[in-house]
Amino acid sequence: MLKDLKLSHLVSGAVAVLVGYTGSVAIIFQAIEAVGASQSQANSWMLVLGLGMGVTCLVLSLVYRMPILTAWSTPGAALLAVSLNGVPLEEAVGAFLFCAALLTLTGVTGWFAALSRLIPDSLASAMLAGILFQFGLSAFTSLQSDTALVALMGLTFLLGRRLFPRYCIPAVLAIGIAWCAGTGGFGSFTALDLSIAHPEFVMPAFSLPVLIGIGLPLYVVTMSSQNMPGVVALKACGYAVPVSASLTVTGIASLLLAPFGGFAFNLAAITAAICAGPEADEDPETRYLAGVMTGFVYILVGLGGATVISLFLIAPKALVATVAGLALLGTIGNSLAAALTETSGREAALITFMVTVSGLSFFGIGAPFWALVLGLAVNHWLKPQVPATARA
Repeated sequence: MLKDLKLSHLVSGAVAVLVGYTGSVAIIFQAIEAVGASQSQANSWMLVLGLGMGVTCLVLSLVYRMPILTAWSTPGAALLAVSLNGVPLEEAVGAFLFCAALLTLTGVTGWFAALSRLIPDSLASAMLAGILFQFGLSAFTSLQSDTALVALMGLTFLLGRRLFPRYCIPAVLAIGIAWCAGTGGFGSFTALDLSIAHPEFVMPAFSLPVLIGIGLPLYVVTMSSQNMPGVVALKACGYAVPVSASLTVTGIASLLLAPFGGFAFNLAAITAAICAGPEADEDPETRYLAGVMTGFVYILVGLGGATVISLFLIAPKALVATVAGLALLGTIGNSLAAALTETSGREAALITFMVTVSGLSFFGIGAPFWALVLGLAVNHWLKPQVPATARA
């Protein structure tokens, strides 16, 4: 394994963690605040979330030799942030355990794996391109807010693609960090929290209204808005995802860590695309090492607790957005090409892509789920019908 390890694996893992945390850590804090957790309990949440993601990334990537990344449920955290006001922490933990039990059951029974096989590759690629589109776009819209930084990183990217393609993204990240350090682009380091996080157990309590009102919706949004795109993202990159095993592992991790603040773990989509694309490794067979490196970085971030989190928060938004967007350009291009290759399914793929990009939401369920539903319906409706005589 070590002989196949490349710098691009480590950089992809670091970028994936950077994107994962900076994209939604503020939502986690809002959920923690809504439930009235103490500072030590808040640190426990961040500790176990990092450890849970790290260990599950390591296990799945090593066992299946694929860049299988996991994440906390960001839509789930948003749901908790608006639903936990007035709910005792003990009952919230009970809802986390209920959701975890449902996630584990879903993995063990295997029904979700069967459902994922019904999704055509073109629709999977279209949805992945739609999910990643805003990240790619952010690399260019950031020019408005931080022109010099983004222009310099963009120029480094173009030079790197021509002269040293294997180290292009590492060079972009290094140049961006050097520029920010030299120009004072990082936030005030006085905001650093140097406290050490420790796990803090909370005895769960079970309330039927809380289980139905919070635990069940947490399961639904995690499955539809996280696990479904996660499966599709890896499928679009050419990997036959061990869906049932992955959901079982993340479900068990949720069961074990829920009393400490690990409210829900699931398959990742956006960060997985960073590690499953050509920028992570030209050889698809060894890209799993990017998933392994992601796991190690997640564990280090979790052990660092609030200190590392605050480091992420003082990083300029343009730096994170540009690195993520440029790292995902190859995956976005490949996904769009795969989605539109077959003319017979092009309309369905385009509709899937555009609905995903639209960001619409119904009943608390995000656009990727509805994009697949509508794309599958259109694909079925426009699919050429085989005459009965031909079938006979």
